[in-house]
Amino acid sequence: MTYRMALLSCFLLSILYVPQSEAGCAEVVSMTEAVEGETFLLGCISCKKREEVPSKSTVDWYFRAPAEEDFSLIFHHEHPFSTIHNDDFEDRLEWHGTNSADLQIASILIHNVTFNDTGTYRCTIQRVLELVHKREPEEHVTINLDVELTVVAVANRELTSVISEVMMYVLIVVLQLWLIGVLIYCYKKISAEREAYEARRALHQPNPPPDSKDNCDGVHLE
Repeated sequence: MTYRMALLSCFLLSILYVPQSEAGCAEVVSMTEAVEGETFLLGCISCKKREEVPSKSTVDWYFRAPAEEDFSLIFHHEHPFSTIHNDDFEDRLEWHGTNSADLQIASILIHNVTFNDTGTYRCTIQRVLELVHKREPEEHVTINLDVELTVVAVANRELTSVISEVMMYVLIVVLQLWLIGVLIYCYKKISAEREAYEARRALHQPNPPPDSKDNCDGVHLE
C-alpha cells in the first residue's frame, strides 16, 4: 500500500511540476473579417518544433493596401517593447502575443477599425534558437504568415456559426425527448413490477378462516 501511495505521489508531483512554457501550442488561422469601429485580433501563431529549446524572437507586422504592390512596416515588437511605424495606425495597434522573448504567439489588436484597414497583413517572426548542444551556438529561423483582411459595416454570421447554433438546439431537443422517454420507461417498469409483486403476494396469502357462526338451530357456537 505504501509503494502505491509513493507512486501516486510521484505522478502528481510530476504533473504539478510541468513548466508553463511547455504548454501545448496550436497554430490557429486568423479571422479575416473585421467590423468598422470595433477591435479586431490579427492572429499570428508559430509553434516551435521543439518547445524545450530556448529561443529569442522579434516580430514585424507589414501592411499592403489592395492598390499597392509592396508591403510597408507598421509594427515592430521586441520584448518587452513595441513600436508603431505607420501614422495611419498610430495609437490603434496593441501587442497581444506572448509576454516573453521566447514567443510563439505574435498576434496584435487593431482598435477602431476603418475601411482603409482592408488589405493584406504579413506577420514576420525572426526566431533565434539557442542550440547549446550543437557546434553552431544559434540557429536563425524566419516565419511569414499572411492575413487577408476585409472590413465590413455589419458583421456577417459565418455558415459554421449558424450550423453550430442549429445543431446545439437540435441536440437540446433530442436530449429532452430522450429524458422524457427514459422517465416513461422507468415509470412503466416500476408499475409492472409493482403489479407483479401484488399478484405474487395474493397467490401466497393464506385463505381466511371460516366463519365460526353456526346458524343451524339458532345457537351461536364459540
